[in-house]
Amino acid sequence: MIEFSEKQLWRDRINSTVKEYTQYLRYILNGHLVLVLVFLLGAGAYYYQEWLKNIPSGFPVAWIMAILLSLLVTKSPIYTFLKDADRIFLIPVESRMKKYFLNCLLLSFIFQVYLLLMGLGLLMPLYARVNDGQFESFWYFFLVLSIVKGINLLIRWHVQHYVNTNHHIADSLIRFCINFVILLLMFSNASPLFVVAVLVILALLFFYYQKATSQLGIKWEFLIAQDEKRMAGFYQLANMFTDVPHLRNRIKRRKLLDVFVNRIGYSQQLVFTNLYWRTYFRSGDYLGLSVRLTVIGGIALFFLSFGIGQVLLAVLFLYLTGLQLMPLWNAYQDKIWINLYPLSIDFRKASFKKTITAVLSVQGIILSAVIAIKGDWTMGLMTLAASIIFTYLFVALYMSKKLQA
Repeated sequence: MIEFSEKQLWRDRINSTVKEYTQYLRYILNGHLVLVLVFLLGAGAYYYQEWLKNIPSGFPVAWIMAILLSLLVTKSPIYTFLKDADRIFLIPVESRMKKYFLNCLLLSFIFQVYLLLMGLGLLMPLYARVNDGQFESFWYFFLVLSIVKGINLLIRWHVQHYVNTNHHIADSLIRFCINFVILLLMFSNASPLFVVAVLVILALLFFYYQKATSQLGIKWEFLIAQDEKRMAGFYQLANMFTDVPHLRNRIKRRKLLDVFVNRIGYSQQLVFTNLYWRTYFRSGDYLGLSVRLTVIGGIALFFLSFGIGQVLLAVLFLYLTGLQLMPLWNAYQDKIWINLYPLSIDFRKASFKKTITAVLSVQGIILSAVIAIKGDWTMGLMTLAASIIFTYLFVALYMSKKLQA
């Protein structure tokens, strides 16, 4: 009989997770994406710096920082690395899993505190601009944020022992309110005694949940579902760059969009056109990703005033959308019936290219219209022209090369 070892289980789960992340990150962090990220960071840093020069001295920086960082602190997922089969094989040894889950809490804390450090570092120039260049409080802020995050994670762990998700929602709302008060007092330069007083309330909330859930067992189904949801998000990101066999596509019919699909018509030449449009509207999150990128791009362009930068930003969002739609080509690679159509692969490629061209063209028109609505008609027309040229080059060169690979 094999002796159970929680230390070995922890090592195996960490090693397999790191290996899987590393495998897909090689495809995600390719040369193209790195260039895009460098451009975004550079442009973002430039406009952030220019914006800081123009903000008034009475800007409510404490409220903004408290709200944004409270959201980051309250969102406290615990990475357990559990798998579907664990509900059968690990339940009998649940009492011997304490150190395993303690390691999960510690790893979750380290990762999320790092995110808090980045968030605080991003907002500190804003704080310093309003408070006459005061950066001295950075480490005090970070210490308090780390303590608050640690307590939030401990509370979250105990709340997950409840089956009813209403408890989870109520807990998140309560913690957000307490976190907000703590951070608002801190960023408003209130006495540390007031901050400590509210911290005590948060600690009392932890002790309450610790006692209330002491007789409740671990909810394995919930923890497994949360971890599967986390990995599904990563797989969806990786699927934009390479084929991910673990990804489970969600099918959702959107009846309101049937009017567009039905206009395509039915004929031998339009078989794949119908297939790809229906897949775009119903399968996975292709439509949602396109809409979100268009909305984000539209908002960014509306507030962006730097001339040629608007054109480059619009093209950048077209590029990101095109990358996200590439996995649509492999949506049916495991379905043998797609090869039964008496049509050559050229018909399929042509239909796929037309679908992507249409989506990118609509997005380009919308982004160009946003610039024109601001009154900058010249830049709007330049953006439209650049969008047309980019769409043609992306489909004719980049996509054609990928489809032949």
